[in-house]
Amino acid sequence: MTLLKLNKLFINRSLRSFITPRKYSSFHGANNKATEDVRDLRNIGIIAHIDAGKTTTTERMLYYSGFTKHLGDVDHGDTVTDYMEEERNRGITINSAVVTYHWNKHRVNLIDTPGHVDFTIEVERSVRVLDGAVTILDASAGVEAQTVTVWKQASKHHVPSLIYLNKLDKMGVSVELCLESIRQRLHIEPFLINFPYGPDLQKFQGLVDIVEMAKYEWDLAKSPDGRKFSVHPLTEKSDGKIWEYAMKERSNLIGQLSNTDEKIADEVLLVDSIDKIKTEFVRKALRNATMKRQLTPVLCGSSLKNKGVQPLMNAIYDYLPSPSDREFPFLEYYGSDLCAYAFKTIHDQQKNPQTFFRIYSGIMHSGSDIQNLNRHCKEKVKTLSRILANDYHRITAAHQGDIVCVSGLTETRTGDTVTSKERLARIRPMLRQYEHRHHEEEDSSHDPESHDDLDHDVVLAGLQVPSPVYFCSVEPPSMASQKDLDLALECLQREDPSLKVEVNQETGQTILSGMGELHLEVIKHRILSEFKVDAYMGPLQIAYRETIEDKVTHTETLESTVGGSKHHAGITLTVSPSTDTNRKRNVLFKPLEEKSFMMTPKFRKMYKSAIENAAKTSLSYGPILNFPVINVDVIIHNADLSFDASPNVVAAAVSKCIYSALKRATLHLLEPVMNLEITANQDFSSTVLHDLSTRRAKIERVTQKDDMKVIQATVPLSELRHYSNTLRKITHGQTSLSMEFSHYEEMSEAEKNKAIEEVTGFPVSPELFDSKE
Repeated sequence: MTLLKLNKLFINRSLRSFITPRKYSSFHGANNKATEDVRDLRNIGIIAHIDAGKTTTTERMLYYSGFTKHLGDVDHGDTVTDYMEEERNRGITINSAVVTYHWNKHRVNLIDTPGHVDFTIEVERSVRVLDGAVTILDASAGVEAQTVTVWKQASKHHVPSLIYLNKLDKMGVSVELCLESIRQRLHIEPFLINFPYGPDLQKFQGLVDIVEMAKYEWDLAKSPDGRKFSVHPLTEKSDGKIWEYAMKERSNLIGQLSNTDEKIADEVLLVDSIDKIKTEFVRKALRNATMKRQLTPVLCGSSLKNKGVQPLMNAIYDYLPSPSDREFPFLEYYGSDLCAYAFKTIHDQQKNPQTFFRIYSGIMHSGSDIQNLNRHCKEKVKTLSRILANDYHRITAAHQGDIVCVSGLTETRTGDTVTSKERLARIRPMLRQYEHRHHEEEDSSHDPESHDDLDHDVVLAGLQVPSPVYFCSVEPPSMASQKDLDLALECLQREDPSLKVEVNQETGQTILSGMGELHLEVIKHRILSEFKVDAYMGPLQIAYRETIEDKVTHTETLESTVGGSKHHAGITLTVSPSTDTNRKRNVLFKPLEEKSFMMTPKFRKMYKSAIENAAKTSLSYGPILNFPVINVDVIIHNADLSFDASPNVVAAAVSKCIYSALKRATLHLLEPVMNLEITANQDFSSTVLHDLSTRRAKIERVTQKDDMKVIQATVPLSELRHYSNTLRKITHGQTSLSMEFSHYEEMSEAEKNKAIEEVTGFPVSPELFDSKE
């Protein structure tokens, strides 16, 4: 029986009057033209812990929509969104990938994001431009460590989300335990809007939708790919206890919705029984509550077994917002003119940059000029394309809500805001105010983690990139390859903001800093496979930090003769432990310092800038191991300068003064500490705990989950080199591991000496840091 006939049967059967059936078609192909109404557009992302089934779910969406004719498999390396060689070889998502498909006459721009902590920057820049998200959980594991991280990232940008309990067919699945883990770890109230039925979860036949009071059933013997499914109305007579349970859950849902939606509350008062509330009222109220992030709908399924994906695709349209449903305060500055945000850059085979944009307002035309507000430059849009993973479809114009690719931009970087020439002329006063305020906030105790004002400025907030925790040196195989290596690093750093590239001034070595072992390993392979440079990468080293314990005031005088003129600079400053670790800039000027600058405002500003830059550079290399100095304030008390003192001489005096002050202070080395979560078979939990005790771990929590133990701990990163391999050996592969950066922590004297010897290759001399005067 065709789905069309099933729909007619669904309408004609004697179902309760409040049920409004949905009309299904088997699929809508990629060539079907969707309406251009922005209300029918959805920009959504798939976010989850690693191995929760993000890419597998995405593959099913693309297949059922008609975008692909083949079901890709992660294990086979033939999925649409994992198109990089490294992704297919490793079976994980590394780069966020954008793809567009059509479903039931609406268009969806979908971003498949990585789940590994080393690539969390890909999630951050993706959720920045989304209107909604699908958070996928492995139903046998519930909320995991990276689930919490990506949920926080979505919440930071006020992105509403659906939750999809995937892998229901696995052993040890408990829907109730999943819901409880959502309450405990995500601190929200989940609401199950469909649930599985069948002899057991491992062999569930289908799903019951409590909004529509209907059963979805997949017969994989007749349709192995899960494309065809049947829809039956749920009735008390034929479904008994299932109907009773579904009606109870539906009533609970309506009760919750009536607390947040006046219309459905009024409807409840008009009917003599709550079970007579029409489906259209429930669906609309649930949509409003989801968009306001008051309730979180939870759906079930098994993507690998081809069950439950179509209801999820329908829920994306039913409950997640369109671009016109979102409110962005910054749009008041742009009216109907162009406002677009660059959130990602990749390079084509010729190494030309391809920049991904989210269009928030106005129209972007192919061939037009755009103004970059961050870099104060004009650029030309050479080509404009719809993104289809690693393929592109040329278009002539992009409108509000679109996510598109622009080629030909040489200056634009991730996090930049662009607009039209006409709008630039109108917002120049606001731009000057923004730049002045931005400069003042760098001097203030403005919290960089506060996002209450994220979307209130004329220039959209850029990415906040976490500090790297690993670094290594990189060298070309020969001097002839140096130029190719430089190009590779330039391209990779432009694509990946979490990759830092710098040259050590003392050794001349090029240093790569990244988010983890896997991150830098992937970079090495990409340099070889994409840029054909067999670069040598040194051993991974820990990115330590340095700080001080006490306050030290120091005066330094520097005199120099340049071009026959004598230049004099006397600097008095204090270095002290910072009381505000959120301050963006560490250099503070005393109010009386203006008296020491007996010159015009122009020259005063020039010298202040020289002092600030010198202090910033000096704090980038500490006295212990040349690691950045953090949580330290530099207070400038006095600057005794000759009238024509060179800014370079002033900067040199400041650098020398800060270094001397730091050497006189009590110095500490700080090490990165990681949050660790291990799920181990209880037979091996004692072994794991004993191993952690040898790694200076602090056990935060141990919980029982069926026959598994979940161990949460904080462990210094230096103790976790190749830890996943060790863990696999001692537990015979019966564990899962995830970790993320937590904080920097002061090292003991013994551990500090051990780190110094490891980095320098020499034992620590007792007199090395005994330099107080």
